[in-house]
Amino acid sequence: MTENELSKIIIGIAMEVHTALGPGLLENVYKECLYYKIKEYGFRVEKEKAIPITFEEVKFEIGYRIDLLVEDKLVLELKSVEDISNLHIAQTLTYLKLGNYKLGLLLNFNSILLKNGIKRIVNNL
Repeated sequence: MTENELSKIIIGIAMEVHTALGPGLLENVYKECLYYKIKEYGFRVEKEKAIPITFEEVKFEIGYRIDLLVEDKLVLELKSVEDISNLHIAQTLTYLKLGNYKLGLLLNFNSILLKNGIKRIVNNL
């Protein structure tokens, strides 16, 4: 399954979670529920996946963590904020680059309609 095919399915699952919970909760609530639902659908998913950074051939574990990584290829960065900012987009792109992933979804669960809170982020490797 390609990243694009997987992302369509995951967006559907995220919409299920958002419909059930609504906007206004803490990011962690959405992360736990989305993690549960993705696993329930039978996908491999990692929560708080550590991403090291390499500087001058030395690998540092300095706290970069992907909210959810699905099937070792799709990065999910979750937010529950008023608006997605350029900083949120840059953060997601950084995770893609550091982990050498092609596609990420930035999901803002604090949107009235989740479809308005989804940003697709592509790493042009």
